[in-house]
Amino acid sequence: MRYDEPGPNGSVEPSSGVPAAVLENVFDDPNHGEPGRDRVGVHLGWELLLLVGLAAVTWLLWQEAPDVLRGDGLRSLLVDVAGLGLLALAAGLSLRTAAVNLAIGPVAVAAGLHFAEQGDRGVVAAVAPAAAVAAVAGLLLALAVVVLHVPGWAASLAGAAGVVVYIERRSAPVLLQGEYDPRRHAYYLFAGFAAVAVLGGLFGAIRAIRRLAGRYRPVADPARRRGAVAAVVTAGALVCSTVLATLAGILIAANGTGPVAPTTGLDWTVVAVGVALLAGTSAYGRRGGIFGTLFAVGLVAAFLAYAQARGWSVSRWAVGGVTLGVGLVVTRLVERFGRPGSAGTDVPEPATDATTIGSGWEMPRPRPVDDWPPAMPTPSPETPVDPWRTPRWETEPRRWDDDR
Repeated sequence: MRYDEPGPNGSVEPSSGVPAAVLENVFDDPNHGEPGRDRVGVHLGWELLLLVGLAAVTWLLWQEAPDVLRGDGLRSLLVDVAGLGLLALAAGLSLRTAAVNLAIGPVAVAAGLHFAEQGDRGVVAAVAPAAAVAAVAGLLLALAVVVLHVPGWAASLAGAAGVVVYIERRSAPVLLQGEYDPRRHAYYLFAGFAAVAVLGGLFGAIRAIRRLAGRYRPVADPARRRGAVAAVVTAGALVCSTVLATLAGILIAANGTGPVAPTTGLDWTVVAVGVALLAGTSAYGRRGGIFGTLFAVGLVAAFLAYAQARGWSVSRWAVGGVTLGVGLVVTRLVERFGRPGSAGTDVPEPATDATTIGSGWEMPRPRPVDDWPPAMPTPSPETPVDPWRTPRWETEPRRWDDDR
């Protein structure tokens, strides 16, 4: 049983018995942490494997269709990488806060349909309202998650159902009405995505920022609230992920060669979450890599381009299922080998001669037991006095004599 009240000897950390001032410098999560700091080496090792896989698939693509990696083909591929990358960033950001947003796929499709219908009004006039609506929708989703303190996947799935209703109002694909060609800015779009992905990973590797971003991650009872700071950070992540999904849907629709189909978009959700997990982001929240998102997105985009060059018909559901399955294995590796190691002598023992229980109260340590049975007292050499023959019985007057 766990209590929040401090014990009789002062404020201590409830799960370890170490003073809170020491825990702040030793634990990743001072309230419910493990001794030590997260290890980033497992992420770097996995990212090296992703880089090797990306190089191998790119070489195969170059051997099969070299035109895809130069000229207009390269610019189109870079826009696809940027669009998929924004969607993966949306999934990874919500995963880091332990409140995954499953509505990002339907939001991306809805944004693509909106841009296809309103693109003739100009890029700014079409994108700005969509981004504003996405921010409001993300805020409503965030309020449902943090105020009711419910799982993000459940609340976002309900939000995805509402977006699908909006999508199903269109019975036929929508032709692009504008003349905007994102391939003209392909290098800038790719550089922007790469910068956001790498800088976000670098900032996420800082202990204080990672701990702040992952405060919503449950540590005991998942229904227990994690505080106002965790609620604000999680709400901001859900809003940003919804806006990123909107921008991703607009890029994917603008880079397409045909009309935008009114699909549910849940296949895009599976792909995005799978790529985020494949990149090294933990499904439990908080932990993530540095270059993983960039390499994972490049690997999946290069494979899709290679499959198209070979004439394979590959479903997004299949790609999402494979990446999601591999990503779950990566999550297990990250949680197993990325957790803090043994703190050793970094965590001092409590100064009191007591065993501290997790509730903050103390139980005295067991003391050595004396010999049993106990030794009998040594009799006195003098003759003991008989209590029945004391002078008191002979000298004191008897009451019944006086009564007579």
